[in-house]
Amino acid sequence: EVQLVESGGGMVQPGGPLRLSCAASGFTFSYYAMGWFRPAPGKEREFVAAISWSDGSTYYADSVKGRFTISRDNAKNTVYLQMDSLKPEDTAVYYCNARRFDATITVDEYWGRGTQVTVSS
Repeated sequence: EVQLVESGGGMVQPGGPLRLSCAASGFTFSYYAMGWFRPAPGKEREFVAAISWSDGSTYYADSVKGRFTISRDNAKNTVYLQMDSLKPEDTAVYYCNARRFDATITVDEYWGRGTQVTVSS
């Protein structure tokens, strides 16, 4: 019943833009922090960006800071990742994540199936 469906991936030239979307259903979207992750060497997934459920605070990995922007539209149950100045090393499958917290403890977590982003000349 719970679903996170990513879209917007594709192939783009280095330096180009791409916008990813993640449509959520089956849970109360506005109560969840949302994030984007991608695989990295030695890891299943690495953190890319996140946005809080409450005040809209955003957080970014150093590798994407200044190039990527995360946002959410609670009326549409959708989170976005605007990617600019893309680099070949950004090539990855991007996964959408939803997390609900009790203080700092994660009490619910959901993952999408991912969308492929390929950056090449």
